[in-house]
Amino acid sequence: MDKLPSRFPPPRPTNPFPPPLRRPNATSGGGGGKILSSCALATCFLVLVTIALAITFFFLFRPRSPTIHVSAVQIPGFSFGNGTVSFTFAQYAVVRNPNRAAFSHYDSSLQLIYAGNQVGFIYIPAGEIDGGRAKNIGGKFAVDSFPIAATPPMEGIMEVRSRMRVKGRVRVLRFFTHHVEATAGCLVGVSAGDGSVIGLSC
Repeated sequence: MDKLPSRFPPPRPTNPFPPPLRRPNATSGGGGGKILSSCALATCFLVLVTIALAITFFFLFRPRSPTIHVSAVQIPGFSFGNGTVSFTFAQYAVVRNPNRAAFSHYDSSLQLIYAGNQVGFIYIPAGEIDGGRAKNIGGKFAVDSFPIAATPPMEGIMEVRSRMRVKGRVRVLRFFTHHVEATAGCLVGVSAGDGSVIGLSC
């Protein structure tokens, strides 16, 4: 009996050894070069942005020292006799905070000097000045009797020097604290007759 022809072709013999893998062409590495170029451009952009932010931060938020403007000096209770003087010294000033953040001042002081020697000193109470604002600060204290350099003073004028020092800290962005300080020195001319202030140079 004859065999009927099969509808399917006979199976092909399998190759026990797989064909060798082909290496990619050298020209196929262009994608990697584009990726490296993109990464380099992104890095440069981030560096430029960081530098720009640092410069902006430096100019806008860098801590600056306060400014002191002496507005008045008063010397009540002046007494002169037997080559010595005693009086009460009072000095008032306007302190301005140029920073954006608040300025907390402490350990501030007012000092009075005559002929190179300290004759009076007082601490200024601590406080706070808001950013961009100003505050009136002053000190008043009694000066004990001390001898003067000439009797009577030359041309009836006695010169004393005052030194107001305001120092504290400024908090930037609530994380960084910077210490700032300002000093104002003044030369005060005092009448030996009644203790009136006849000259003030700061």
